[in-house]
Amino acid sequence: MASLTVRSADGKVRTVSLHKRITSIGRSADNDIPLEDPGVPDSALHVTYDGSRYEVGSLGATFQVNGKKRDSHALATGDVVRVGGTELMFAREDAPRAPPPAPALRRDILAPANIEEPDSHTTELPGVPGRELAMLRRLTAFSERLLGLYDVERILEGLMDEAVEVTRADKGFLILMESGDPRVKVARNVARENIEDAVEKLSDSIISKVVKDQKPLIVADAVDAPEFKASESVVNLRVHSVMCVPLMHKGDLFGVIYVGNDRLVNRFEPKSADMLTIFAAQASLVLQNAMLVNDLKLDNTELRRKLEDQRYGDIVGACQGMRDVYKRIDKIAPTDISVLITGETGTGKELIAREIHRRSPRQRGPFITINCGAIPENLLESELFGHVKGSFTGAVATKGGKFQAAIGGTLFLDEIGEMPLQLQVKLLRALQEKIVYKVGDNRGEPVDIRVVAATNKVLEEEVKRNTFREDLYYRLNVVTLKLPPLRERGEDVVVLGKFFLQKYSREFNSKAKGFTPSAAVSMKKYGWPGNIRELENRIKKAVVLADKPLLGPDDLDLKPENLEPIMPLLQAKEEFQKRYINEVLARNNGNRTKTAKDLGVDPRTIFRHLEKLEAEKTGRPLPPEEGDELL
Repeated sequence: MASLTVRSADGKVRTVSLHKRITSIGRSADNDIPLEDPGVPDSALHVTYDGSRYEVGSLGATFQVNGKKRDSHALATGDVVRVGGTELMFAREDAPRAPPPAPALRRDILAPANIEEPDSHTTELPGVPGRELAMLRRLTAFSERLLGLYDVERILEGLMDEAVEVTRADKGFLILMESGDPRVKVARNVARENIEDAVEKLSDSIISKVVKDQKPLIVADAVDAPEFKASESVVNLRVHSVMCVPLMHKGDLFGVIYVGNDRLVNRFEPKSADMLTIFAAQASLVLQNAMLVNDLKLDNTELRRKLEDQRYGDIVGACQGMRDVYKRIDKIAPTDISVLITGETGTGKELIAREIHRRSPRQRGPFITINCGAIPENLLESELFGHVKGSFTGAVATKGGKFQAAIGGTLFLDEIGEMPLQLQVKLLRALQEKIVYKVGDNRGEPVDIRVVAATNKVLEEEVKRNTFREDLYYRLNVVTLKLPPLRERGEDVVVLGKFFLQKYSREFNSKAKGFTPSAAVSMKKYGWPGNIRELENRIKKAVVLADKPLLGPDDLDLKPENLEPIMPLLQAKEEFQKRYINEVLARNNGNRTKTAKDLGVDPRTIFRHLEKLEAEKTGRPLPPEEGDELL
């Protein structure tokens, strides 16, 4: 076990065991070893363990080892690392050990161990020579280190440096497929330097064969190989020994690793190809992991850009229905006109009300909300207008209501359709006179407020049923903002989903970073009866329970049986026709003749339509009749 003895500038000493592959050190409390030293950056150093040795490296901080400035250093017992005003002394009590013999090459031999070149005493496994075993361990330890990195460029360079060293090649190239064509992403030499004009130093014919066959290829002497000696690239480049292996993911080739030697004395052997093939398999996993995270970062960057383009204050969405709402807000916000916001439950009516307030001259005043359906009838009047001491049992002190609290600002009356009739009279009086009376008081108080109301009910229907006062309706409904349901907002549902995913993933430190393509499709197909509130709650639940980076339909409980069924085209036409005739009838106050004229059909069609509706209600069969279709 290795450890660091930390001596701070004030003389405090503590010893910390190094039991992780990567140990972070810095001033931030998020580090594995936090340092209370103002001269140390939040992230200063890291100590890595590759199975054999411990190495300290910089994360941006300047440090010394045994009095000499270093960028990195392989640690030995007694080494003293100094960063800022803090000293860290390294000690190691154990020595690297080889694992015990195993009957076959199992997964356990890939566990990190001694990755240095083995000496004559290195333990070998049956059928696995010492050097190959050490290389396997080296590759595994290397892969574990890279799995924590998500910088694709750094990973590509690291992979190629390791591939060159493992195969003892002179140079190496990592090639990825882009739109079906190979593109060189990294070209490195044995000195871990980038190679200029990399494309000109590759054999097209060798790469093409590996891409086509999707199998590893080793060419001991390409110039004399019958298959390649006529190749122009082989002849011109005087290619000698080459190995090229495919990078595969889920059965598909997405790139190749190409290494070469310019000297015949360093010809590759078949066992070298086996080693590179194993390396390529591990490299594929590391690369796919990094590329996935990189794609998610790009997706988040694109999401932020979309949110900027599709955002209206705190409101997310850019469908035509929402754009129409934004235009009306721009016109009505600077005025004190009364606004009625309508829409299904969960469509964001309060957000719209807040945005009206934020864009109005009253933005510096209070924004007060009251849910008229959530407060008992006997308390609602007191909540709205206040009460005086002793006006009813429990009124131990005089208290103002929401109207008084909203003076100079905006009062948002949510679920106004739930307000009792007798209280609607008092609300109408307050709106008309801009004077309110506390419960138990006959002295009026002037209030300077703007009222915005919202409801998920159709108030015109409530007026007809005498459950809502017509005069109050017209007082509140000077301008109507109708919010579209989520199912009619198209691509907005995915943008909103990504917004909530990003928000709650950060809040709960979740692994979830995006949606699978099938999840995005299911989100757009689902009807969302609870609208945005339902979407937010489903995503919050999925983020908390997530154990993978991409959420699928099952994570959101969007199973096929929950999606809206697809109806035949003829049925869809009939449903649309029925709804449209009803809408036009409503606009014409039930006038059948005018409706038929507006629709350009025979009046009998409208009569037949109404007969069908009556038959559906009563359950009585309707005899077929000619001419009952729209012309």
